[in-house]
Amino acid sequence: MKRQPIRAGRRRQIGAAVALVLAAGAVGCAHVTPDRSIASSVSPAPAIPWVPAADAKSPQESYQKKLEIPQEYLVPGTTLTLPQLVDVALRNNPQTREAWHFARAAAAQVGSKRAEYFPVIELDGSVTREKAVAPDGQSTFLQTSYGPGGLFTWLLFDFGGRAGDVAEAQAALYAADWGHNAAIQDVVLSVAQAYYAYLNAKALVVARRTNVEEAGRNLEAADERHRAGVATIADVLQAKTVLSQNELNLQEAEGQVKVIRGALATAVGVPASVPVDVGELPEDLPLDRVQKSVDELITGAMTERPDLAARRFEAEAAREHIRSVRADGLPQLVAGGSINRTFYVNTNGPSYLDTWSGTILLRVPLFSGFEKVYNTRRAQEEAEQARATAEKAQDQVTLEVWTSYYDVQTAAQRVRTSRDLLASASQSADVAQGRYKEGVGSILDLLTAQALFADARAQEVEARSLWFLAMAQLAHATGALLPRAAEITNPARKESGGVP
Repeated sequence: MKRQPIRAGRRRQIGAAVALVLAAGAVGCAHVTPDRSIASSVSPAPAIPWVPAADAKSPQESYQKKLEIPQEYLVPGTTLTLPQLVDVALRNNPQTREAWHFARAAAAQVGSKRAEYFPVIELDGSVTREKAVAPDGQSTFLQTSYGPGGLFTWLLFDFGGRAGDVAEAQAALYAADWGHNAAIQDVVLSVAQAYYAYLNAKALVVARRTNVEEAGRNLEAADERHRAGVATIADVLQAKTVLSQNELNLQEAEGQVKVIRGALATAVGVPASVPVDVGELPEDLPLDRVQKSVDELITGAMTERPDLAARRFEAEAAREHIRSVRADGLPQLVAGGSINRTFYVNTNGPSYLDTWSGTILLRVPLFSGFEKVYNTRRAQEEAEQARATAEKAQDQVTLEVWTSYYDVQTAAQRVRTSRDLLASASQSADVAQGRYKEGVGSILDLLTAQALFADARAQEVEARSLWFLAMAQLAHATGALLPRAAEITNPARKESGGVP
């Protein structure tokens, strides 16, 4: 009789404990409900910026790259050629590394798909504790067993599914390899564009510095004529105004040089603060360098453009994917087997047993809600989409070669015309300056002739740089802007002045 209060007390204690656990669980769940979880993970309102926690701040150390720049390139006063800049860019620009690692991942995927031809072998180990109690509670069975085991599975026949997987992965690998080449070409083009823009900016500084010197000489001539009493103060003021304007243009050009130099360093893949300097814009240009017709260049681009080859292999991969998907709905012949040795503890029978089995399994899919049919249709449509993408890329390549070819022709003619303009403007400026010094010409005629001469000088510089840029773009459009390995590893052997 005395045990009843004790049992009731224990039940009350257990009930209180359970209630406490449930209450704690309810409180915990209240803090991890979807609404609270989302609200605590993002900004409280669209117009309020998100404040990151300590572990959510932007990583810094893991993204600090180590620059690979030959020490001889960093010697003060060193001027780098275009092949040398390309050498540094291909070592440091993350665009090429990204494409390279993507290609390596695609190569690993090919190996993964080829592994489907091999059998799968597993080694297992297990420990089992079994207890059986009869309904009346009078009989109890207790046994412990353990042991190793092996499992063997091999797909013998699948109507071409594995072959389709391998072919698809192989085509994707070729697309990634061609994509890596395209990334290299894009980096080379971006470096070439920045390089020639920098040369143009430096040449423009030289031209505007010459303008300042000539404006200074005009001011001296106006001063001399004013002191001699054969010119008014208006001539001096006009000459001084032109000198100030030319000095302002020079300062602007010098500032632009520094900006473009930073852009060149960035294109190379190094910080803008790294010193990068180049030579001078070449004056002797092989304007008749392009000897092939536009049709010949387009034909060559169809086989040389790496990005076009990548699109074509992507279409091949999509076509092979159809075979892989279609095979999922076809029968498969699978071989399997297993072998096990089980040891028994505390038993009157044998201490262990060996078991093995072998199976030949034929799997015949009958119905899956038309999933296989829809998957096949989807793969077919994706293949047609990839084919259309490749055709569009081919048309784009044709347009780029066509446009670049005639841009080169236009740029070459512009160089010739700008040089004729420069020659006539130079003669006109010389005549105007001579007439002004002799007192038979006005200051307005002189300043006008000098302004036209300065403009012609700037146009000639720009025409030369545009020709180089057009040649680089044509080389990229035809797929020829891909440096050879010898040019990358030993860039000092190649002279500047053309596209690699």
